Amino acid sequence: MSRRRRSGAFEAHGGRGGSHDGGGELRWLLTYADMITLLLAFFIMLYSMSILNIGKFNQLALSVRSGFGGPLEGAGASLTYGGMANKVEIAPLQVAVENLAVLVDRQVHDLHLERAVSVRRERNAVVISLYADALRFPVGQATLSEACRRALHRIGRVLAAQPASIRVEGHTCNIPIQTALFLSNWELSAARAGAVARYLVEQVGIAPSRVIAVAYGDTRPRYPNDSETHRRLNRRVDLVVVPRIGPPDLHWDLTEVRRAFDAAGQSRGQADGEETTDETESPW
Repeated sequence: MSRRRRSGAFEAHGGRGGSHDGGGELRWLLTYADMITLLLAFFIMLYSMSILNIGKFNQLALSVRSGFGGPLEGAGASLTYGGMANKVEIAPLQVAVENLAVLVDRQVHDLHLERAVSVRRERNAVVISLYADALRFPVGQATLSEACRRALHRIGRVLAAQPASIRVEGHTCNIPIQTALFLSNWELSAARAGAVARYLVEQVGIAPSRVIAVAYGDTRPRYPNDSETHRRLNRRVDLVVVPRIGPPDLHWDLTEVRRAFDAAGQSRGQADGEETTDETESPW
């Protein structure tokens, strides 16, 4: 009789056969299990989303870069989203192109040259277009104006600090030219491309091995030559900048390699010791 009473008392106080509410000391396990279940469902939902918006990812990367005040480091690692079948790799070259375009855009904005200089991103390069009319190239000449020199100096300083090759392309509209200096648009575009390349090398200090000048004449217009507005936009000099990723190749100037080694040695030794422009009428 006493054993039955003790057994009933034990069961009433949460022993074997007790109710679910009687286990007050184990109630936190139910909350914990519910939370784990919700988290599992959340991550399964994320895993099932296999489409990655590259544009939004680049915007996020740029915001992080600007927030920390420097370029992205360690870029180029593979980003897996939605399983191995949907693996997306963010190429280091794409990140370098995006960072360079942002830096050049900032210089153009600071100089208020949005109407004279445009910056666009291509697959593996940044194309900086210098419009001849807006930068006041003399009519039918290749002399650099003061506005063009100022723009080249600011943009060139950004390019000089980047490991990149620069192709300077001269372009004209389709209106033919024949003067004592230039017999055709080929000569005019070549002279303007050469003047810009020479300024980048001699005045900005970019290594000559990184710069090449090319003349296209009127063979590669950006717009149809069907209006004066389009012809103005076709009269331009393009800087096609291709960032270099990885170790230097054989085309690098030896002086740049020596400077890099000298700078590394000095830092190691210290550690051990311790404007708006107006458009002008120009037919080319």
